[in-house]
Amino acid sequence: MAHRVMFPEPGRVELREFEPEPVGAGDVAVRTHYTLLSSGTELIVLNKRYEPGTHWDRIFTFPVRPGYAAVGEVVEVGGDVEGLAVGDLVVLRGGHASLHVAPAHKCTRVPAGIEPRDAPWFALAKIALMGARAAQHALGQTVLVIGAGPIGQMAVRWAAAAGAGAVVVVDSVAPRLELARRGGATAVVASPIAEASDEVRRAVGEDGPDVVIDSTGNAQVFSSALALVRAHGRVVVLGDTGSPSSQHLTSDVIIRGLTIVGAHDSHSVPPAGWDGDRSLHSLFFHLVRTGRFSLDGLTTNTFDPHECEQAYQLADERRGDTLGILFDWTAR
Repeated sequence: MAHRVMFPEPGRVELREFEPEPVGAGDVAVRTHYTLLSSGTELIVLNKRYEPGTHWDRIFTFPVRPGYAAVGEVVEVGGDVEGLAVGDLVVLRGGHASLHVAPAHKCTRVPAGIEPRDAPWFALAKIALMGARAAQHALGQTVLVIGAGPIGQMAVRWAAAAGAGAVVVVDSVAPRLELARRGGATAVVASPIAEASDEVRRAVGEDGPDVVIDSTGNAQVFSSALALVRAHGRVVVLGDTGSPSSQHLTSDVIIRGLTIVGAHDSHSVPPAGWDGDRSLHSLFFHLVRTGRFSLDGLTTNTFDPHECEQAYQLADERRGDTLGILFDWTAR
């Protein structure tokens, strides 16, 4: 039997046995090594911190199988599969489970030189890449990233890899800012965003940053992002709040001619020709291998899946002490 983490009802976490589905044509079976907890999304879902009628409410019906960042070894290959073989190490958008059966085209081989414990970051990096595309930050531009959590850390690294002239990060949890510096931040501000205006302008100039990326998922941050960006600048809403009714436009939008654009994980899926995001994942791995995308220090905690309840409790109650939380399935 295999095991997976479940949210049977709001506020409850369990590890349950399940019977994996058979491997069909075009599928592979993957024995999981590690999965990465997506603390923002998963805690919103676990605690049902979202408004009725939102997309959260439509997508998530309890019981919920959380997680979407897994790395493991291919242990069985179905018919009609090309390019993958038993023994390959792959990443896939799979939940917190000891075994996955998935279409082969949704699995990406992990290249040599990538640590298996680092590989699950591919999923959060891809989400932040949607923000980088929406931001359209050009060489030499100034970028402000609000929030130095897992998604914010990825946004910093994309901006740095794209050649931003300055990358400033604001977060009230100071220990996360050192990790942002390792990832390419040129300046950090350890304060709530509502109190960060003067320091941000000292870092990028009085006009403000060209681009502001809100990675927080905190509805109250939106108005501060609008106030900080330069005139005719761009604000990217990357963090997905469960309370969109609390996000309010300000007069900055009209008076200063701002552009607001949303970014979401699903935006990589075009009507035709989708490759399962393999090309995006491969780009991420290439940048990691060549030293342009540092993952050093981002994984802060590792739990056995039997400790799943403690893992979510830690992520929820001690945000300042955690960043990347892994489940280690290698003993399953």
